Amino acid sequence: MNLFVRFMSSPTGRVARVVGGGALIGAGLIGAGGVAGYTMAALGVVPLAAGLLDFCVFAPFFRTPFRGAKIRAMM
Repeated sequence: MNLFVRFMSSPTGRVARVVGGGALIGAGLIGAGGVAGYTMAALGVVPLAAGLLDFCVFAPFFRTPFRGAKIRAMM
């Protein structure tokens, strides 16, 4: 199994996605502002949701399941 997908489905990877998504949202709304800031904030929702809902957006590219629980079951 791909090490990247394995990390992203781990608890540490989930926390990293939630923190990274929150940081993108915060930086977009507070730091950048304007259209670029709103775009950055909108993009930050994807990793935030992926971490909270336990799915890996990139997993299908590596021919692994989309859901984190299924990836961890394969380990």
